Amino acid sequence: MTRAGDSLKSSPVPSLLEDVATANHILFDQGILDAFGHVSARHPSDPQKFLLSRNLAPPLVTRDDILTIDLEGRIIDELGRQSYLERFIHAEIYRRRPDVMAIVHSHAASVLPFTISKTVKLCPVCHMAGFICSEAPVYEIREFAGEASDMLIRNAALGASLAECLGSNAVVLMRGHGMTVVGNDIRQAVFRAVYTEANARIQMNAMALGVMVPMTPEEAAAADEANSGQVARAWSFWARKANGIAV
Repeated sequence: MTRAGDSLKSSPVPSLLEDVATANHILFDQGILDAFGHVSARHPSDPQKFLLSRNLAPPLVTRDDILTIDLEGRIIDELGRQSYLERFIHAEIYRRRPDVMAIVHSHAASVLPFTISKTVKLCPVCHMAGFICSEAPVYEIREFAGEASDMLIRNAALGASLAECLGSNAVVLMRGHGMTVVGNDIRQAVFRAVYTEANARIQMNAMALGVMVPMTPEEAAAADEANSGQVARAWSFWARKANGIAV
């Protein structure tokens, strides 16, 4: 949807546009996104809007590709460009979670087994993933779209049901689809997406060895608090690497 002048009147600060573009590059470089998946940030001056790229593969995104979208999923762009079909993931989580300031949606292959297993839940097994808490909930789209959907969150109703499944958690898995991760800023959301994928790989490897020892809820909470103060350290390294700067 185009509303002339609206994008100029509500223009986000340039540094956040750069961060959204950089987040796309980092997540691609870290193997969290490929040609698909997306990352958004809540608008810095209007919490009823968010910033998300136009329909483009993540490694190709620049700050000039970032669009403003409202919580109805309406795209505010004077050039008439389109964003991702699943922008409703972002819109409905932002609507229900005022604490969430950034969202990553990924199809990471290492996470997918935990979305379809009926016996094993993704749980925190390494200290970098304490934000997972006890276990990640799994969203079953069949309960809301029937047994013949394309499994995409293509409207507000499905976005709302996903947001309800996420609840107060940092991560929600999506059966046969992927994961959605939230944070209190874009750097934390990226950090959590990277370490959700790492935790999935570690947990799978541990299960192959036999009985594993997950973190207690208290350990997970303490680790998350400690690691939340180190997000900038990871971001600065990942950003340099993703942008081809010597590290």
